[in-house]
Amino acid sequence: MDLATASSVLRLLADPTRVRLLALLEREELTVAELASVLHLAQPRVSTHLAKLKEAELVRDRRAGVSAYYRANSEGDERQHALIRSLRESIDDALLREDAARLPGVLAQRAREQGWADTVAGDMERHYSPGRTWETLTRSLLQLVETGDVLDIASGDGVTAELLAPHARSIVCVDASERVVEAAAKRLAPFGNVEVRSGDMHALALEANRFDLVLMLHALTYAEHPAKAMAEAARVLRRGGKLLAVTLGKHDHRAVVEPFDHRNLGFNPNDLNKLATQAGLDVLSCSRLSRERKAPHFEVISLLARKP
Repeated sequence: MDLATASSVLRLLADPTRVRLLALLEREELTVAELASVLHLAQPRVSTHLAKLKEAELVRDRRAGVSAYYRANSEGDERQHALIRSLRESIDDALLREDAARLPGVLAQRAREQGWADTVAGDMERHYSPGRTWETLTRSLLQLVETGDVLDIASGDGVTAELLAPHARSIVCVDASERVVEAAAKRLAPFGNVEVRSGDMHALALEANRFDLVLMLHALTYAEHPAKAMAEAARVLRRGGKLLAVTLGKHDHRAVVEPFDHRNLGFNPNDLNKLATQAGLDVLSCSRLSRERKAPHFEVISLLARKP
């Protein structure tokens, strides 16, 4: 970010009202009237400040009938977002806390007047409602899945295997951490078709052609030698078996991922395609699954491949 851009952002946020607006819009999508109610300000004044924030691409809006809903813009210049995030994290103010405390009442009033579904139409996946969670959706859809014999590489404490166990013939979980393996064994003890063991993804102590499905869910970011790990996954697959790999997209945020012990900075789709084809697999799909709304906007890449 050049000096002129940084100065422009700082001038924009020199007004406390705009800081209050951004703080609210990072929490929730709101109309002008709702913002005015939370801030105890006149709607024209709120509209004026929103126009300046929108012009600077710090907020965005969407139309829903006659209403316009505003939210903080998570897209755009990452360095600009980093500057704003740094400023926000350094502020501890009673006025901001009071705004946050009034927000639930305004949202409750919206729901009473419009009905919850109408208020989140077009943006429903970002909003919570009782019982409507991603876990519930996952467990429901898994009832439609039959996986056969499964290998879960870098399986962590077994949460994926716990979800799949009722729908698999067998599951082997492999992780390099003894402590994590112990936690997984405890979690998965009720399932007689699941085996948990410690092991190295680069040299699996498993026979070839054993599994119908191999999972590498965020395993490759922990691989010192991704090509070896991919080759091992391919080796233990049966003919016609599938590999599902999910990993971070290529990024340059080393400081952010260092606390998580990542061994590399992710992959782009071409990287994954190359790793799979070199391992003798046919790539069925390789694409971006998601981009996080919150800075630094990590992307997640998915590869699905089959052993010919």
